[in-house]
Amino acid sequence: MLLIALKMLFGDPMKLVGLVFGIAFSTLLMSQQGGFFIGLISRAANVISDAREATIWVMDPQTETVEGPTNMRATELLRVRGVEGVLWAVPLVRASGTIRTTEGRSTTASFIGVDDASLVGMTGRFIAGAPEDLRAPDAIAIDQLGFARLWPGEPLETGKVLEVNDRRAVIAAITDAAPGFAAPVVVYTRLSQALVYVPGGRNTLSFVLVRNLPGSDAATVSRRISETTGLRALTSQAFERATIDYVLANTGIAFSFGVVIALGAIVGILVCGLTFTLFVNDNIRQFAVLKAIGVSNGRILGMVASQAVVVAFIGYSIGIWLSSAFFDGVNQPLSDLKGFWLPWQVAALSAAAVLAIVLLATVVSLRRVFALDPAITFRG
Repeated sequence: MLLIALKMLFGDPMKLVGLVFGIAFSTLLMSQQGGFFIGLISRAANVISDAREATIWVMDPQTETVEGPTNMRATELLRVRGVEGVLWAVPLVRASGTIRTTEGRSTTASFIGVDDASLVGMTGRFIAGAPEDLRAPDAIAIDQLGFARLWPGEPLETGKVLEVNDRRAVIAAITDAAPGFAAPVVVYTRLSQALVYVPGGRNTLSFVLVRNLPGSDAATVSRRISETTGLRALTSQAFERATIDYVLANTGIAFSFGVVIALGAIVGILVCGLTFTLFVNDNIRQFAVLKAIGVSNGRILGMVASQAVVVAFIGYSIGIWLSSAFFDGVNQPLSDLKGFWLPWQVAALSAAAVLAIVLLATVVSLRRVFALDPAITFRG
């Protein structure tokens, strides 16, 4: 019966192409938008994940995300250092500013000011220069995406001069930092230098980065810091989750991408349902013959379901390949879509959605067959 089903399927190449195209387009739309969604919300927590030395982030109780901190008094650093279980604690400043070249190009950047002594808090991925180069006067480290925006087409090199709020800044290093959410370009500098470039009010401290003592539990130490100081303390993983949850809850990103993904599923259902219905109608007499010789509705359902699975496999393979090729093309070091990728979870969910789509289309298209009178075979 499987062979008969496949002969019926491949015997109508036009409808087969229509089915495969519908599934491939639906897969491409769902997986591409799913990958965009994951890549975009992941940017909100990139600053946290790049500061790998820290296990705990301490902040003002009003701070919701790493992108929009409420600054604290500098004396809070000393209070955190005095909490039991803290191995070390260092300051970190996060602010936004505009950087401008002598040629007149400009872009908004996320400034990360790290501890002058330890330089803890910056990414460990350097393409040119090293963290120690930031100890020079007016030194900053810019990510390669920012360099490409300011000097398009030029090779990556240090020593170039920028202007930040009428202050001179010299690129001493180039990093491979993950892009930020609000401002994709990331600039690292010493904390004292950051306060010169993007001065704030009397409260200058955005975060305190903490590492707990070996053998202690980071979650326990973070709770102790909160209880002792009244500040908000979260482990790095918990702060990443809280930041992403805040973005999902307070922006329309999830809804917008959800609508597009749902439209992709609807397109797949409509195309497959209509094409399968036409396919079944064109083969209605063949199905009547099968029923006349005693083939049950269950066997016919199995035949058409096997056709649907074959179509789903071919269409899904084409769609997921196109989606993977797209992300391979755009996820480049100097691309604005750097960091966008296709997670295996998105591919798996797309596969499950495609399978559900074709099975639903199968059931809908077979309603006429189930009610079919085999006597149609003997009519003129």
